[in-house]
Amino acid sequence: MELVVATLSERIFTVIRDRIARGEIEPGEPISQSGFAREFGVSRIPLREALFRLEQEGLLASEANKGFFLPQLSAVEAEEIFALRLKIEPDAIGRAAEVAGPADHAAVRQALSALAEAVVARSRAITTFSRAFHLALVQPGSTRITIRMVERLHVLSARYVRKHLEPVGRAQRMLTAHRKLATAWLAGDGDRAAACARECLVDTLDGFRRQFVHESEAADAA
Repeated sequence: MELVVATLSERIFTVIRDRIARGEIEPGEPISQSGFAREFGVSRIPLREALFRLEQEGLLASEANKGFFLPQLSAVEAEEIFALRLKIEPDAIGRAAEVAGPADHAAVRQALSALAEAVVARSRAITTFSRAFHLALVQPGSTRITIRMVERLHVLSARYVRKHLEPVGRAQRMLTAHRKLATAWLAGDGDRAAACARECLVDTLDGFRRQFVHESEAADAA
């Protein structure tokens, strides 16, 4: 019985996590436990397990008499998440480029193709495909802990990446940068791949900073 509940909880966790990444849950919006329980056809036990795990992962927050909710975007949090990604991800991508084999190359090409299709379709799941692409770049030669940390940081940064991609043309610019990164990686050029990865991360963070400041100033002026 415990194994069934754990499996159910994991599935609920993944569904809600991906909805957060796609922007389907609004910041500050209370999580309706009764609504999700009806939707998934489950009791509140596995649902609450999933919600507590999402809180532990930093995706949800909770308050007495308010329950679980999605926190507002935070410039401070964005800085912290991307600082950590910059410390871990580029070097991991560079190392992986140097040891990757044919199967790894095929996985990266497939992930890039899926990302390109999502950009063309203006899919809400762009951040999900971007995460899959970056994980494919990290996978070869990386330890389980590194892969897990990169994945977790991508999940945490998804809302900020979505915000960065809101202006027209940003998604296509991101895709161009990812293609440049893939070219270096597929050539086995670890140093260049790491440099391209840093450029992608810095560009995303800078874009979010500018947008956050602009919206804050607009709100103050209103």
